Order: sequence, then C-alpha cells, then structure tokens
Amino acid sequence: MVNRHTALKIRKTHRYLGLFLGIQFLFWTISGLYFSWTNIDEIHGDHFKKLNYQPKAFNSLISPSQLNSPEGVNTIELRDIGNIPYYWVNNKQLFSAIDGSPKNSITEDEALYIAKNHMKSGLEVESVEQITETGKHHEYREKLLPAYVISYTTDEALKAYVSVKDGKFQTVRHRSWRWFDFLWMTHTMDYEGRDNFNTLVLRAFSFLGLITVLSGFLLWYTSSPSIRKLLKKKRNK
Repeated sequence: MVNRHTALKIRKTHRYLGLFLGIQFLFWTISGLYFSWTNIDEIHGDHFKKLNYQPKAFNSLISPSQLNSPEGVNTIELRDIGNIPYYWVNNKQLFSAIDGSPKNSITEDEALYIAKNHMKSGLEVESVEQITETGKHHEYREKLLPAYVISYTTDEALKAYVSVKDGKFQTVRHRSWRWFDFLWMTHTMDYEGRDNFNTLVLRAFSFLGLITVLSGFLLWYTSSPSIRKLLKKKRNK
C-alpha cells in the first residue's frame, strides 16, 4: 500500500489534470452526443437537394477527339450548363459539346440554372455572389475556386455553391452543418483545418486524458477501505 505522502501526490495530480482537461472532455462529450443524435444525411443537406435528379440527355454532340486539347483527352465529363452541353476535359477546361469552342467560366444565370437542377423546387433565392478565395475555416474550404454562392431565404441560412470554372454543383451548407463543423473541430482539436486527426494537441490531450483516468483508478485503489481491509487480511495471514 502506498504511503500517505504518495497518495496525496496522486490525488493532487488527478485533481489538477481533471481541471485542465475538463473543458476538452466536455467538448468531446457534447460533440459525441451531437454526432450520435443527428442524421448525417440531413447534415449533408440531402433534404434540400433533388436526390433523384437525372442529367439531361443530349444529341448531335461532337466527338471528344475533335476538341482542341493539346494534352489530348485523359478524362471527360458531360455538363448541362444553361441547357447547353459542355465537356469538362482533363479537369481543366470546358469545351462546347456542340462546336468545340472553349468556355473559361460560367455566368451568374448559368450558376442559378445549375443550382435549380440540384436543389428542391420552392426555394427562394435571396442573393448571389462570387467568391475567389476562402480561409481554412470557411465552409467552402478545399473546393474549386472561384465559385458562386447562392443564398436562399430560409431559417437554415441555406447556401449552395457552384464552381465558376467547371460549372459543377459543388455542395450545400446550412446551419446544422455549421454546428456539426464547429463541433467536429472541437472533437478533432484541429483548429487549423478541422480534419486532421494527427495533431500534436489531440495526441497530448489524449495521453493526458489516459493519465487522468489511470490516476483516478490508482486513487481509488489507494483510498478504498475495502482494499485496505483486504491487504490487511493478507498481511495478517
């Protein structure tokens, strides 16, 4: 059995570790509860999207081999932009699928057309703006820029994003997603980009959390009357 001085050290270590880590433990618990009680499809904004959307079929398209692409054609996708077919080639350039002419960007009206195809009907557009850069904490981070931000008149502060260069519907963001994103940051402790599970801060807090739990078990062991009685019986045998 440890002596009284050592037991007091264990108790003090456990107490101060608990105070230091308590706020982060609270964030882990709150975020974990939120993740387990929310529907991930709703977080992704599926209830705002036309999940059964089928791209329009086009006829009389030119062959991709006719496109003026110096690198040739490695990858190709067909896009419906303003009811006109375009090829998105090599993840770099739009070409008209009718006459092969290049298209460097889409217009605001074309972005609204694309968003209308992917969003549920009945949503009222509040505003449209174009963004050219985002920070590490922006809700549209790590996606193709520039992009049109289409805001809708809803209680959820709903926004749809359509990239300017390739005319692709990128994503939907709304209030519940933003809460999820914030809590995800506190859960991973990646305060730079949110998605890195290998940060030194997370590793340090996880290790200190383990020490806190183990010190609690050790504190129970050193202060439990039952354990003391058991050890005393063994010594007297």
